[in-house]
Amino acid sequence: MTKTQNQQVYDYLKSGNGITALDAQSQFGIMRLAARIADLKAEGHKIVAQKVDVRNRYGQSVKVAKYWML
Repeated sequence: MTKTQNQQVYDYLKSGNGITALDAQSQFGIMRLAARIADLKAEGHKIVAQKVDVRNRYGQSVKVAKYWML
């Protein structure tokens, strides 16, 4: 049985991993991670965001949200 996007993100976070939008897109094909995080928060899950530095395709340092489950 195929897992929903919410289930995929939840399982990934529950395993102790953090996830960015790029991680979600490359690993699960999820294009709207923030919406999935909002869904999970609405279900009562404690998820926090932290700004992390990553390199964009031009090599510039940019900040993105990385989500973690408490």
